[in-house]
Amino acid sequence: MSRERVLTDAQWERIALLMPSSVGQKSRPFRDHRQVVEGIIYRFRTGIAWRDLPVSFGPWQTIWKRHKRFSLDGTWDRIHARLVAEADAAGEVEWDVSVDSTINRAHQHATSLARHTEG
Repeated sequence: MSRERVLTDAQWERIALLMPSSVGQKSRPFRDHRQVVEGIIYRFRTGIAWRDLPVSFGPWQTIWKRHKRFSLDGTWDRIHARLVAEADAAGEVEWDVSVDSTINRAHQHATSLARHTEG
């Protein structure tokens, strides 16, 4: 397995059908979704800047734009909902909730807004 190949074939098959299609759009067809998604995953896994992505994923601008587009059009939300639903159906999700009642107070000078008083 190479360093740039971050998804197995089985993992990719679970999300491939949820990717939007560029059919019917006036612009250029999408670059290979798998290559771009793996570039996005690689970037978040390593914590590098978008510009520092290896060229094997394609132009960093394409990967950044696709990540932004998928965030805005709900693609990531649909993928997340589908994977959580599949994991829940398989009994792999525990729905325990932990509530913390800690209160964090900020100092009066912690704000950067000016205080305007009447009078």
